Amino acid sequence: MVNTIWKARKNNFLGLPWTFTVYGFSEDRLYIQSGILNTREDEVRLYRITDITLTKSFWQRIMGMGTIRISSSDKSMGDFELKNIKKSDEVKEQLSGLIEEARDKKRVSSREFIGMEDVDEDPDVL
Repeated sequence: MVNTIWKARKNNFLGLPWTFTVYGFSEDRLYIQSGILNTREDEVRLYRITDITLTKSFWQRIMGMGTIRISSSDKSMGDFELKNIKKSDEVKEQLSGLIEEARDKKRVSSREFIGMEDVDEDPDVL
């Protein structure tokens, strides 16, 4: 990950980083790397993220973690989660700020995402 601002390993239910999934983000992208023998790296451009939600189960609250749910307009990633993130409040706020900066730089507004699925499904709709 080039110019990574934040990077963390997905934690298991006990809060220990004993998994093979790594999350990270830079100024313009969010990455998810997974696997040990066969690996996969997915990324989404931050300006494509349309919504962020933070949820904390009772157990996650005890362990100081949370799950960040992300909705995006990216075709390959769609909606996904960053599970069991330590200091999830801080990570969500940092990511939210970077998303707003990326959208301002690209001059993207939320109205550009409204009805996108309809246009993609029916090529005659303009």
